[in-house]
Amino acid sequence: MLLFNPITSLAVPLTLSPKIHYSPSLSSLKNHPSFHTNKNHNPTRRKLLIVQAKGEDSADGPDRLISAICYFYPFFDGIQYGKYVITQFTPIQVLIQPLFPAIKVFKSFPLNGFLVFLTLYFVVVRNPNFSRYVRFNTMQAIVIDVLLIFPDLLERSFNPKEGLGLDLVMSFDSTVFLYLLVSLIYASSSCLFGQLPRLPIVAEAADRQVL
Repeated sequence: MLLFNPITSLAVPLTLSPKIHYSPSLSSLKNHPSFHTNKNHNPTRRKLLIVQAKGEDSADGPDRLISAICYFYPFFDGIQYGKYVITQFTPIQVLIQPLFPAIKVFKSFPLNGFLVFLTLYFVVVRNPNFSRYVRFNTMQAIVIDVLLIFPDLLERSFNPKEGLGLDLVMSFDSTVFLYLLVSLIYASSSCLFGQLPRLPIVAEAADRQVL
């Protein structure tokens, strides 16, 4: 019996080609259009990610230094409220003694405080070239200095020489000075470490002024 062989019975000879196993390389995959994801497809999202990564609570070295220096302004302007504390507590006197030359220069001209105020407000706070971190801290220092108007008015209208009235004035002046000193130490050190200090009483007012 003859067996039918399907291969030999074909009129056209059949040629078998070797099977090719295609293994694309990494470089060829990278060149393929489907491999790429368009990272710049949404520029708004990319900018948002950059802002979130940096944030207003972070700052570079110059921003930290400028912000820390600004808090010396209200302290120098209100140093007279520490006349009772400085004379009674030697550690506080030793702490601020290195600042005496700078305080002397600041107090040498009566309009220095006003000129510094104008400079900080119009050159820094209202200048969009500075980061919000710098402008916010500068505005906090300005608000602290503005609040010094109230103890100044109190001393001008009520200046007892002795008795209970003098004790009240001494306590009030000492409280104002200690607030200035604590604000200076806390805010300046926070700025140097790149943190955002939010001082009580003045932080919300500074937020409203800095857009």
